[in-house]
Amino acid sequence: MITCFIRYEIDPYKKDAFLEYARNWGQAIPRCGADLVGYFAPHEGSLTTAYGIYHLPDLASYETYRARLKDDPLGRENYAFSQREKFILREDRQFLKIASSPHSELIKP
Repeated sequence: MITCFIRYEIDPYKKDAFLEYARNWGQAIPRCGADLVGYFAPHEGSLTTAYGIYHLPDLASYETYRARLKDDPLGRENYAFSQREKFILREDRQFLKIASSPHSELIKP
């Protein structure tokens, strides 16, 4: 399993546009094959940093997912929306694997 972390630098005056963008991905991403953890918008502290996080089995699955997303009507529309409204100033994408597994088990002394 890999996890994609997307760090966005957004225009703080266009936060509402980012929220709409995030809601749209909330529909399109799962439909196209990724396990969406969620999109996270600024609440306290920095008003310019936001995140999107989703899981996929591997990088080959990522390529399949990206192809589906490119063909998805809402995916295409959402990408065009971000280009038109220019609320995303920077986007960094990183793929990570969990290193703390098994992290959910209780360890008894």
